[in-house]
Amino acid sequence: MKSLLRLIFLPLLLLAGQALAEAPQRVVILGGSLTEIAFTLGAGDRVVGVDQSSIYPAAAKALPKVGYYRAFSLEGVLALKPDLILASDQAGPPAAIEQLRRLGKRVIVLPAAPTLAALEQRIYGIAGALQLRNDGRELVTRLQREVAAQQRLPASRLRTLLLISRSDRPEGAGRDTAAHSTLQLAGLQNVLAGQKGYKPLAQEGIAALRPELIVTSTMSLQAVGGIDKLLAMPGIAQTPAARQRRVVVLDDLLLLGFGPRLPEALQQLQQAAAGKAP
Repeated sequence: MKSLLRLIFLPLLLLAGQALAEAPQRVVILGGSLTEIAFTLGAGDRVVGVDQSSIYPAAAKALPKVGYYRAFSLEGVLALKPDLILASDQAGPPAAIEQLRRLGKRVIVLPAAPTLAALEQRIYGIAGALQLRNDGRELVTRLQREVAAQQRLPASRLRTLLLISRSDRPEGAGRDTAAHSTLQLAGLQNVLAGQKGYKPLAQEGIAALRPELIVTSTMSLQAVGGIDKLLAMPGIAQTPAARQRRVVVLDDLLLLGFGPRLPEALQQLQQAAAGKAP
């Protein structure tokens, strides 16, 4: 009997040891949301390089950068000698992704869509690639529970304008963006739901939208010179939101990443809609 047990369990132990040995230890990530997931799963110590959108957590900001994920540096990735590359399906250029594969690099591409289903796919995909499957299931279960709890709260339907600015001219977020999806889940009414993507806003157009709440990101607020300058901008100054100084500012990846901190983003938006300090 002991001999039989050895015959059964020894191969299993060898396979388990082989799987453990093959777990990737040098990971490069192209996409801020993917980086945040990897760190949330406790695998930050395996990440050796990230793209410029990986601004959270602080430990990720300190890692070597390989450019922006939509136009990353092939040479920068190869220089880090990764045994795994996790990439958003928006990472590129596509030829660079294919070149990594031709060079024998393992590349896993994950969906970037701002939906709960795609978020779960990102988590399961990263957890599986890093051999952290149980951690992935636990994270998905927690997110489902916390988002469901937020969804049970009454929707305010407050007229909301989400502004992103990289210069002195802000852009508004329409549908088919992570920003729009986040507003919807928070029970807010996006006044730009009729447009697709991000578009610059004319002064008179902003005033005509009559938003009751303005949502923006930390970097966007810095770009326009602070909250007072934002609210004094032509068009914005004439809105109900500006007159009541109803503005909520979230860190960029929290607001736009549609990542593992999604419940936190929803909570802050709902608190702002209710007139409470986040």
